[in-house]
Amino acid sequence: MQPSLSPPPPTRTTLRAGSAALALALLTSCSSPEPENHSEVDEGAVDPEETSEENASDEEAEEESAPFTVAFGGDVMFEGILRPLLDEPSTALDPISEQLSAADLTMVNLETAITEGGNPAPDKEFVFRAPAEALEALDHAGVDVATLANNHGMDYGEAGLVDTLDNGEASAVELVGAGHDIDEAYTPHITEINGQSIALFGATDVMDEHLISDWTAGEDSPGMASTKHEMKDRMVEAVSETAEEVDNVVVYLHWGLEGAHCPLPHAPDLADELVAAGASAVVGGHAHVLSPGGHMDDAYVHYGLSNFVFYNFSGPTAETGVLTLTFDQGAVVDSEWAPAQIQGGVPVPYEGDAAQEAHQDWVDMREDCGLPLTDSPV
Repeated sequence: MQPSLSPPPPTRTTLRAGSAALALALLTSCSSPEPENHSEVDEGAVDPEETSEENASDEEAEEESAPFTVAFGGDVMFEGILRPLLDEPSTALDPISEQLSAADLTMVNLETAITEGGNPAPDKEFVFRAPAEALEALDHAGVDVATLANNHGMDYGEAGLVDTLDNGEASAVELVGAGHDIDEAYTPHITEINGQSIALFGATDVMDEHLISDWTAGEDSPGMASTKHEMKDRMVEAVSETAEEVDNVVVYLHWGLEGAHCPLPHAPDLADELVAAGASAVVGGHAHVLSPGGHMDDAYVHYGLSNFVFYNFSGPTAETGVLTLTFDQGAVVDSEWAPAQIQGGVPVPYEGDAAQEAHQDWVDMREDCGLPLTDSPV
């Protein structure tokens, strides 16, 4: 049992991918007036006045857009010592809420079903669920988006997942990475910030082998978005299609090996494929310990954000933090890793020398794992 610690004080226009772009294209193509006398018009001529107006419009759009920030936290659940925190959802995550709320948008991995029903998954040692107050607690802490795509998202079966989705509909927190069918599961949350659009996907690269078929979303069955086996191609395709219509794309993956700081051998290749398809950032978790992160040219990859709001913590599993990325027109132009330590199940930011030491320990993981990631864009 962990000692009881008192934390020190901490020192959206939504779019559907494709529909808005298609409507705009159709409107533009249908609204240009025909010249009154076709015989006197050179079809290849360009109206200088019209060109000037278009250039002015483009310049105005560029001036109106600006960089924006997205904060990411790791694995969140509310079992064990965390359940009593939901008696007061508005203050449940107070030690970390200021940091989460400082970003323009915040996303975490919700590693639990949000249900009070359903049946536990068969032959599974650990199953997690929480009441709807869990979403309320996340909302009060500044979380805007949560991915359900992980190895606990369907711990209470299809019924539990449908309950989770229904609770999400009633919540201010947007849920991604799962759906009533495959199309919904692979649909990102799309929003606009500072004149730029961003799409946030969730997908899992980790599932118990005997549950893959039941937990993966189908044409007519609820489930999660996955990168397991042939479903990787579906994820890459979804990213590619979305990147053609949206300025910035994020993929939040559940990946890695529990207890291991370094990514699995296939993970860098998976990250490369998603970035090549148009992802501006690929982040994730699952290992319950921190993994390296850093810039990869104009993109950013983080292999493991560790536990975040979690009952299982001591030593390395208590090390966590908030990753804040600055996006601008499809590139990650800046990044900040703010280390924290889990106390009483909730992250408490490090301060002073302790923060610098924890940050350096995290940076050193890149070299330890042999990953070509950098502190800033190259």
